[in-house]
Amino acid sequence: MCGLDTHTDDGARRASFAAKPDEPVVSLRLVSTIMPRGAAVRPMTYQFALGLALLLTVIVGATGALPIAVLIAAFAMPIVYIVYLYDVNLWEDEPVLVTGLAFLLTAVLGGLWSWLWLALRGPIAPASSWDDAGAAPSLTGFLIAAVLAPLVGEAIRQLGPVLLASRPEFDDLMDGLTFGVISGVGFATADTVVKHWPLITGGYAGVSDAPTWISLLVLEGFVKPLLMGTATGIACAEFSGLGEGYDGFTPRYFRGVAEAVGANLLFAGGLYLLNFVGSPVLALVLSILWGLAILAVLVLRIRTALHRGLMEAALESTARARGVGPGLEFCPSCEMPLLPGALFCSNCGVSVRAAGKVPHGHAESGEAQA
Repeated sequence: MCGLDTHTDDGARRASFAAKPDEPVVSLRLVSTIMPRGAAVRPMTYQFALGLALLLTVIVGATGALPIAVLIAAFAMPIVYIVYLYDVNLWEDEPVLVTGLAFLLTAVLGGLWSWLWLALRGPIAPASSWDDAGAAPSLTGFLIAAVLAPLVGEAIRQLGPVLLASRPEFDDLMDGLTFGVISGVGFATADTVVKHWPLITGGYAGVSDAPTWISLLVLEGFVKPLLMGTATGIACAEFSGLGEGYDGFTPRYFRGVAEAVGANLLFAGGLYLLNFVGSPVLALVLSILWGLAILAVLVLRIRTALHRGLMEAALESTARARGVGPGLEFCPSCEMPLLPGALFCSNCGVSVRAAGKVPHGHAESGEAQA
């Protein structure tokens, strides 16, 4: 047996997402992408939680109670995601370490960095304000807000997840991916609080500008953390890699970091330029659409990596259940775990005797993770 599906052309099993088999791998399903552990058991719970958080943000924003609305928008995603982590008992032995390094460390450093680069950039006419109609983009402002800020921001978001993923108990792809999402969400929370602190301390704003406030809250509280989380998750998943142990600082990891940085550069650059559109509501709506377009690409990318990681975990679990000890072997082609005595890889179907085994994590070339 070679493990290939002889009835269809779907050798990579892209018609059935490993976390939720009734969904294809290539689809824009958010909950099963960023919350895969609970997606197959009770997906409606997390869909309801996200929907309720969004609805509550919109309702409070529409009333003009901006201090409450901004705080809800800033903390909605991290609260939902941390509750999800505890709900599915991920890393139940060390929850404080995981939460501290992946969320709190990133949030503290992210908040400090946001305060610093905002001070360096100086005041501009933000999308939430339309008093300064004569404002125009500047090269210095663009380089700080759209190049320097996302570059350093991504470096900060990598710190906690990389430290965690380098520990033996947290070294598989699923762990790295999840750490990255937590880190991105934590950074976005701190960034929103620092950036919109005047709105938090400014009191009641009235209902006359409700469309502007609602658009701003959706952008800052939902689009931004999801985009940052998925982008960082891609890079951290590549750090963990496939097979036994973590891959570390391989070319694939740096490619993942480049993808994350590129996504954030595009997002930040678009937001900076759209800040100067005459209508604040139009600027924010366009910013949301721009962010959602980038997020869609990231979701497809991360689903492919997640699908591959879950298939790896299933094969490894089966091999362990059949008595394989520390000497688990991996496919020389796709790096998936091999079952005991297998002549062919159960994932890609290649003959394991056709090529010499390559130590996992040390190959300089080969098939890159999708």
